Parts: sequence; structure tokens; C-alpha cells
Amino acid sequence: MRHIVSCLLLGVFLAGSAYAQNVIVGPDREFREQTLSLPYAFYNEAFGAAVGYVQGKIGYPQKQAGILGTAMAGTQGAGMLFVMGRDIQLPLERLFLDPIFQIGYFSDLNVYTDGNPFYSDEQSGSNDSDEDNYIEGDGWDNFFRMRFKFLLPMGLGRDTIINTYVLDRGMLIDGQAGGLSWNPFKSGRTYLEIVPFYRSQDIDGDYLNTEQQTNGVDIALFHDNRDFSLNPSTGHALRVQLSRDFGWFNSSDSWTVLQAEYDHYLSLGATETFRQRVLALDVWTVDTLSWDNEADGTVSNRPPAYAGATLGGVWRMRAYPSQRFNDQAAIYYAAELRLMPEWNPFDNWPRFQEYAGIQWWQWVPFVEVGRVAPTWQLDELHSDMQWDVGFGIRAFAKGAVIRIDSAASEEGFGIQMMVAQPFQF
Repeated sequence: MRHIVSCLLLGVFLAGSAYAQNVIVGPDREFREQTLSLPYAFYNEAFGAAVGYVQGKIGYPQKQAGILGTAMAGTQGAGMLFVMGRDIQLPLERLFLDPIFQIGYFSDLNVYTDGNPFYSDEQSGSNDSDEDNYIEGDGWDNFFRMRFKFLLPMGLGRDTIINTYVLDRGMLIDGQAGGLSWNPFKSGRTYLEIVPFYRSQDIDGDYLNTEQQTNGVDIALFHDNRDFSLNPSTGHALRVQLSRDFGWFNSSDSWTVLQAEYDHYLSLGATETFRQRVLALDVWTVDTLSWDNEADGTVSNRPPAYAGATLGGVWRMRAYPSQRFNDQAAIYYAAELRLMPEWNPFDNWPRFQEYAGIQWWQWVPFVEVGRVAPTWQLDELHSDMQWDVGFGIRAFAKGAVIRIDSAASEEGFGIQMMVAQPFQF
């Protein structure tokens, strides 16, 4: 989907602290529930002028957990309901659950899939594809996901199941959860994840009516060795994930995808102007193991674009629309310089701060390069790569990082609005 830059702006309010069971307290070390309850408005091509309402609470139903619900509707006839929870501790004390559910109807979607008759000799979404090679239409996009996370008894997770972050004006002063050593048995926390998922996308287009349904399971190993998962300044994280749709029930096809992501953080220290300076680096790669090119030119055993090797949107290659590039394999690199000014202009608006609670903001210049390809081969993945450069503004509000990233590429300019830092979502 193209240019849906705001549809999940508040929808993943709690996602920034996913993978890390933490209680956040202030310098007095007293725990306080944080509640977000407010209307909001935005504009984009999918919704038009839109309004919504979000209700969320951090520290409920357990201190490390949170829940949220948001609904929105726009003048273009689009609407969405989104509900999620995170870090809900189950009776087995090392087992946690992150449930997510969405039902949405969107208007005038641009979907990068084959079917546009003006580009019949070109694969939509490939690295050399035309930026106008998409189908446009209206449709439903519904999904749910149940992420079960088991904290392994190793590293800092051996003796501490739920960690406590102690913050002063939003910065970590005690409770470092990682970055102490490269050895996973001495530092950080490691999780085994099992994630049943389902998604259905039904597009009624000008040239093609298409329905894609997928259901299956993700199995992942995630080592989180970052000092502060919401806004890391030191450490690293590594995630390896195998995703499988077995073709059961109403699935459109069976497929298998293997992906890995590594991010690393280097603290550059403070200055008179900046409270914090951090260089954040990320690399991600993916291969569709089941991809099969048929003799007639069609492809079987491939995942939907949103589940496989795809670039573009709020997480990777932010100058491009969602799923602008999709193929069998992909690679991606990013570098961000996260600068946190000493000056907080929101402190001049005390009544606004009662609702927003913005403890810091960041200036973030960044650069990204990436490429999709029909096979996973390093030489091809590193040739004729796509690129963009951008600048972001981020703020830590009510326990979540809210970001607005703008970026430019050869194909134009894009603005992405989301909650959570972009790496290891």
C-alpha cells in the first residue's frame, strides 16, 4: 500500500518496548501507570482528512505490560480499528504474550503487484521496475498475530525476568539491560519466539481484483543486548527468524522465508548542546527459500509482498511507498545519527505537557541503501542498489518514541509517521 504514512501512527504506541519485559520508573523509583487518551487528526492519500481516537495504558494489566486500542476514519471512505497488548505475563513466568488485531478498509490503494496492463512485460516491485507499475483499488486488510516470547535463562535474563529501567527526563540512569559484554551468557536477554499469524488482503482494482490470504507461524531467536530498548545508546541486537505458511485452511499459497537483522549502537558522548549522541547502524537480509519460477513465467510458493523480501515504507527505505520493492531476496543497510538536544521546547507549554509528557526529542539525519533481487547472491544484491537520505524528528512521550521521518530518493520524497525507533521492530 502506497503513502499510508499515518494509518498506524498511534496504532503501535506500545511496540517500542516489544521484546523487553521492563518496568519504567522515575528517579524516585516509584512506579506510575501512564495513560494515553486523546483524539487526533491527520491527512494522507489513503484516508484523506481523517480523525481518530486512541486509548492506551502502560502498566496494565501488569506493571511491565500495556494495552491499546485506536479507531480512525477519513473522508476517502477508509477506516480502521486496531487493538494490541504487549508483554502480558502468562502463568509460566518466563512466557509473555503480545497480541495484535486489526480490521481495516482502505480506499485508492496502490499495490505493487503484477496486473497493470501497461507493464505486462515487467515484474512489479522488482529492482528495475517502473515506479508507476502498480494496481490501484479499494479493499480490506485484516490481520492478527499472537507473539509468544519465552525468556531463556541466560545472560541478564537468568536471574531477572522483569527488569526495571530508572529514567531521569527520559534517559536511562540505572537498570541497564545489555551492552555489558559480547557474551550472550553474560549480557543481554535472549528469547525464543513462536508467532501464529493470519492476514487477508482483498483489493478491488481498476485492472485486477485480487485476494491474498496467508496464515502460518514465525519461529525466531532474538538476542537483545541493548542497554535501553526504547532508545539504545550502547550494545547490539540480533534476530534470526524462519516464517512458514503451510498452505493450510484458506491460505493462497505455501511459502518459507528466512530473515536476519543485526543492529549496533555507539555512544558518541554528550556536549553542551546535546544530552546524548548515538550512531545507530542496522543491516537486514531475507531470502524466500520456497520461491519457484514456473515455465510459463509465473511464480509459485512466494509470500505476499508484505510478508517477504520487501523494501519501502515506515521501516526500511523510508523515501519509498510501502512494498515499493519486493522480490525473492533483499538486503538493507542503514545509519542514523541520533542527537538529543539539551533544550526541550515542550517544557514551555505546561498544559500540553500534562497530556503529552514529552521528556526529550531527537534530531536524526540518516541514510539507507538496499536492493531486492530474484536470487540471494551477494554480488547481485550489492549492485545497482536503491538509496535515500533523510532527516527525522523523534520524541519520547508517555513511555513511547514517536517519530516523523522524511527522506528523498531518485523517485521523489516521502514522509513516514510511526511510533518506535525503526530497527528491530
